[in-house]
Amino acid sequence: MKITAADIAKITGGRITGNPDYVIHDIITDSRHLIHTDEAAFVAITGVNHDGHKFIHNLYQKGVKVFISEKIPKEMHNLSEATFIVTDNSIDALQSLASHKRNSFSKTVIAVTGSTGKTIVKEWLADILGASFPVLRSPKSYNSQIGVPLSVWKLEQQYDMAVFEAGISKPGEMARLRQIIRPDVGIITNIGDAHSENFTDNESKAREKLLLFSESSSIIYCRDHELIHKLISENPVLKSKNLISWSFHDQNANLSVSKINTSDQCTLVSLRYKGLYHEFSIPFSDRASVENALTVITACLALGLDPAAIKEGVRSLHSIAMRMEIRNGINNCQLIEDFYNSDPGSLIMAVEYLKSQSSRKRTLILSDFMQSGRDVRELCEDVADIVRKAGIEKFVGIGPVLFSNRNLFDKSSEFFYSTEEFLSNFNGSSFSNETILLKGARIFEFEKIAHLLELQTHTTVLDVSLDAIVNNLNELRRHLNLETRIMAMVKAFAYGSGLSEIASVFEYNLVNYLAVAYPDEGVELRKSGCSLPVMVMNPEPGSGEVMVKHNLEPEIFSFETFVDFERIASKHGLIEYPVHIKIDTGMHRLGFMPDEVSRLSEMIGKTSRLKIASVFTHLAASDDPSFDEFTHRQVKMFLEAIKEIEKVVSYPFLKHVLNTSGIARFPQYQFDMVRPGIGLYGVGRYEGLYLRPAGCFRTKISQVKRIPAGEPVGYNCMDVSDSDREVAILPVGYADGLDRRLGGG
Repeated sequence: MKITAADIAKITGGRITGNPDYVIHDIITDSRHLIHTDEAAFVAITGVNHDGHKFIHNLYQKGVKVFISEKIPKEMHNLSEATFIVTDNSIDALQSLASHKRNSFSKTVIAVTGSTGKTIVKEWLADILGASFPVLRSPKSYNSQIGVPLSVWKLEQQYDMAVFEAGISKPGEMARLRQIIRPDVGIITNIGDAHSENFTDNESKAREKLLLFSESSSIIYCRDHELIHKLISENPVLKSKNLISWSFHDQNANLSVSKINTSDQCTLVSLRYKGLYHEFSIPFSDRASVENALTVITACLALGLDPAAIKEGVRSLHSIAMRMEIRNGINNCQLIEDFYNSDPGSLIMAVEYLKSQSSRKRTLILSDFMQSGRDVRELCEDVADIVRKAGIEKFVGIGPVLFSNRNLFDKSSEFFYSTEEFLSNFNGSSFSNETILLKGARIFEFEKIAHLLELQTHTTVLDVSLDAIVNNLNELRRHLNLETRIMAMVKAFAYGSGLSEIASVFEYNLVNYLAVAYPDEGVELRKSGCSLPVMVMNPEPGSGEVMVKHNLEPEIFSFETFVDFERIASKHGLIEYPVHIKIDTGMHRLGFMPDEVSRLSEMIGKTSRLKIASVFTHLAASDDPSFDEFTHRQVKMFLEAIKEIEKVVSYPFLKHVLNTSGIARFPQYQFDMVRPGIGLYGVGRYEGLYLRPAGCFRTKISQVKRIPAGEPVGYNCMDVSDSDREVAILPVGYADGLDRRLGGG
């Protein structure tokens, strides 16, 4: 569906300036994710930590000509061919456009909501339905006030069905999402404690979520969730719907589970639906996965899908990664694995993610789409266009459709009729120093390709969940004021989690600053393509040249470091080079002592070479209530130092004191920025913060043996047992960071 700039102005109620006849096909809200410039409109959104209006000039230079904004840049003479649609609120405008698109779609729309499991249910349902006919799904977990309209905007008539996910964090949000999605069928998974901070209790949150279905014809839910069943049964609007429930216990449910057998890796369920009995083999044994699968089975049966197709689909279900998985590959490659979700809409999102990850050569290995509902040649033309405009340097197409249309792609592209043909011709040396996106439908079994490309040198690994890190970042943001910036600590190579990979995630999620311990870490960030401001906390003597070369900002903690870096700035003719001043208020590591601030201020007032980007201190005991008086005293000393510095500085600078525990316990001291550290990685316990551990240390058993009673195990014969025992030997030791003394019992 294509509309003009004039149409957009009419739909959004905006005021148009420029050419009203520009045709629009794509809508983007993130300037970094631009692939198509032709027929694209940029929605400039003012968010918590960014302002999209700042990127208008850059996007115009790249070819974007239509902008939906809340204001017009002052330098209009530099944007002579641009068309602006000025609205009171850009998010409202985006939602109005999505509502317009939804109104033109005449087929079935399904919405999934709930506290947990909604992304998994959405993905599994779309997978099973998508094996039979074209289905559009919201990409990843696009379930917010911005994500939902971006998903709905993808609606086109070639889809027979659409499955969207809807999430909320506060009252009033679901009514807006309902106007955008207007689901024919509603699915609610459960109600739990997730995102409860803005609701008085779970009942008020459940009522808000159920608003999504007030205009739906059918509602699917688990009858065993008493609160959901109670609220639906008591609501005169909801109870008039076609209610389709399932239950482990209640025979009055539309679908009742009569038998369930669980093994280590599989659950066999027998159930009754409309008087007929069915058996399904669910490839999971945990309760949450079984519940999610039963919700999907109920939905598929209610939608009239052939039970045989449902059984086959359920048997093939895979664990859903909440975000694309990144792994180390052979020959210094990086893999992005996204091969359980393949449709035209998700390809653009995946390619955007590929572009955001690193400065390595970009490679895409793509399979045919299954059941896209489009003319295959037209679809391949679009894929070829995406590949070209995304700057993908190596393309590998797998499947008969791509193979038959290979003439549409660059001559350097490679094509294989099947995954087996690719595997039989695989040459590992042809992949080197690349970021490789694996994007394929499940039937093509791209996990076999991933196995060849993944680095397989160690059985002992530290798995780092980027999903958990993003969760922790968002959990911290929940405690911050809208205007508070975030400086994420990535020192010690992101606490051993992988510096460039973690930095890419933080940059993608709009963190404002990064902080490293030493200059070489900052240099690695720059080499990996990171463009965020980077503070170096311990600039070693003689490292000034390196920092200037790589645009790194030093922490100034002594008169010596001040003089040394001022000299470097002078040598290079630099004016107002950003530096960060650390005040020691009680931690007594690096920093100026309070009685040195007066002299420091004099030096700051006399220099034009350095500009104070921020002044900060470090709290010594913000996690311990018994030291709260000490913490308040630290902040008081910090503010006194700030007053001294402000006497000689005529410009604003950032102030920051809070670490992870401080964010939770001392919100009144947020100032301009906070510095979460190891809490971002889920390490430690913090009052009021619900953080997930990001790291999992895994290994495999090398050998199992039986040791007779009285026989020692290990060095110095220190471990002896009075009884026979079975011992497993793991390939892990003090070289991996384990204390050697643990071998002594």
